[in-house]
Amino acid sequence: MATPRPNHSLPLRTLVEDPSFAVIEKPAGVVTEPGLGHSDDSVMNAAFARWGTDLAPLGEARDHGLVHRLDRDTSGALLVARTAAAYDALRAQFEARTVGKRYLAFVDGKPPRGEGVIDRPLEEVRRGDMKVSVIGRNGAGRPARTRWRTVGHGAGRTLLDIELETGRLHQIRAHMAALGCPVCGDRVYRVDLPPNTGTSARAKGLPLALHAWELAFDHPVTGARVTVRAPMPASMADVAASSGIVLPREMRPPA
Repeated sequence: MATPRPNHSLPLRTLVEDPSFAVIEKPAGVVTEPGLGHSDDSVMNAAFARWGTDLAPLGEARDHGLVHRLDRDTSGALLVARTAAAYDALRAQFEARTVGKRYLAFVDGKPPRGEGVIDRPLEEVRRGDMKVSVIGRNGAGRPARTRWRTVGHGAGRTLLDIELETGRLHQIRAHMAALGCPVCGDRVYRVDLPPNTGTSARAKGLPLALHAWELAFDHPVTGARVTVRAPMPASMADVAASSGIVLPREMRPPA
């Protein structure tokens, strides 16, 4: 990642702010890092406006502190390291798969069971101007495991509590579509794969109902376990209400 330009006009909400890291509440529709067409409106542009003196020295080799990424249309908890030592420690945890990553997702339809695991490899391919993940065939692809649990069901939709055991590109979206229950509002990954990467993929309608709800990791300095939850956005609470799904107390957005 090239050094982001600070943008002080962008809002930045933090869930936890520590001298060695910060957990940012990323809104849906905002890209995580600068890229084509988004040179100064990413989460990292906002992060540089607040912690630029910490993040700039980390350099491209450490992604200027960005420990992981969320898709543009996914909301939720995003982890940024503020020191080189913290970045190295946190990245090591991601690579060792000791970081807990839980998501909330509304999907169309209903999974075949109340809970389960999808263990199907994913292969990254380029379709048009997009990079997407497809189920690997004949040994292709990297291992990918997604664990889900049903929270509620109504009006043809199901709310799932999803835990990632690996972290592949669009893993939840690809796996849910392969299960026959695509994430609500997803116009790229559908039941009728291959992914739709045409212009209709950005058509107006229900926003992607996928939220990075919880991150759990060891503090990079003290070693104590840190668990951070991002409140469910109002757009997803609206999906629950329109579907007649009662949210558990811990998943409800703040009043």
